[in-house]
Amino acid sequence: MALDLRTLRAEIDAGRVDTVIVAMTDMQGRLQGKRLHGRYFLDQVADHGTEGCSYLLAVDVDMNTVEGYRMASWHSGYGDFVMRPDFGSLRRIPWHPGTTMVQADVVWEDGTDVVASPRQVLKAQLARLADAGLAAYAGTELEFIVFTDSYEQAWTSGYRHLTPANQYNVDYSILGTSRVEPLLRRIRLSMAEAGMYVEGVKGECNNGQHEIVFKYADALTACDDHVVYKTGAKEIAAQEGMALTYMAKYDQREGNSCHIHLSVRSDDGGLVMADDADPDGLSPLGRSFIAGQIAHMRDMSLLFAPNINSYKRFVEGSFAPTAIKWGRDNRTCALRLVGHGESLRLENRAPGGDVNPYLAVAAMIAAGLDGIERELPLEPEITGNAYQALGNHLPDSLDAALRLWDASPFVTSTLGAEVREHYSNMARTELQAFGAAVTDWERFRGFERL
Repeated sequence: MALDLRTLRAEIDAGRVDTVIVAMTDMQGRLQGKRLHGRYFLDQVADHGTEGCSYLLAVDVDMNTVEGYRMASWHSGYGDFVMRPDFGSLRRIPWHPGTTMVQADVVWEDGTDVVASPRQVLKAQLARLADAGLAAYAGTELEFIVFTDSYEQAWTSGYRHLTPANQYNVDYSILGTSRVEPLLRRIRLSMAEAGMYVEGVKGECNNGQHEIVFKYADALTACDDHVVYKTGAKEIAAQEGMALTYMAKYDQREGNSCHIHLSVRSDDGGLVMADDADPDGLSPLGRSFIAGQIAHMRDMSLLFAPNINSYKRFVEGSFAPTAIKWGRDNRTCALRLVGHGESLRLENRAPGGDVNPYLAVAAMIAAGLDGIERELPLEPEITGNAYQALGNHLPDSLDAALRLWDASPFVTSTLGAEVREHYSNMARTELQAFGAAVTDWERFRGFERL
């Protein structure tokens, strides 16, 4: 049964729903918000929203307050912003009894957008796309590694000596996925009950690594689904006494990717990227759309790979890209063209499982729109091993990505100075925290031998 505000009211009146989660997405791609009693939500929150501390968009991953953010600081008193429900995102959360969730746009008390909020960053680019008579459709393929240890056991052990749910490569293995099927099945069915269109599940290369795939949707819905699924899968794993991680690079083996499939159509649903008469199946608009990705991928890498760990995934021969090249059905390229006609789309293989989908999809739309507006020519595709290709490569560290981001006129002119400065500060904060940390690697190298 579809869920709208009228149906929610009836469900609450009947006692079948007692809790409404109001959630926003923070810089790290995590859901933050409140659990509200159903009746209170209907009486006090549905019409105008609920307040939350502005520090939710100005903290590090540990929720520490951080200097350098213009929107929130000790000097400003860490006031509130408003989480305004978007009822198009209202859904059941079947893995929690009697619970529904609505995702929120973040606005100031005067109703103006908090422009650095990830959902608002994406909506701003979708509005620009709509002004050009276009609409974006996206699908995200999010990989994770499952462990038989609980999250509490993992924490207590310092994340050492964990037991993966599979002890060998189970890529496409039916036997290997069967070992974890009770958990995977519960996640799949729960997400379907939450309103997502589940395609299927497959094993991946790293020990205990799997991927659940969902049908594409309009870009905003796809990103909303992504963050609910990512949180829900962790919650379900925890209920089963297990744990899973979306870290881009958990160990020395294959990392967790989040391939993003993106296409644009006319606002009436017409195909604008495809042309069957073209050898590559691309229209002039489609070629310029890809050319825009190539032109701006280095500058926008901060939004595809937002953490220090993200860059350890970019290893030759690992199915994670290094060269900013495109090719048809070529998994060695950062940009892989897939499908024909109605199914034609571009797969961005740079993001890892730690990506914030709103920011990454916004970056792809901005880059593609610039390519279309300037009618950028598309370089020839790579038909061989892109790992050996000359030319631009993805940056090899968060520090390098930050320097590219800060120096890019395109980032400032397209996303705005406030967004650029906000996410620059996020990257600087991570670099400073890591620079001050003493790691196991340092102890093993230096405790006795140095």
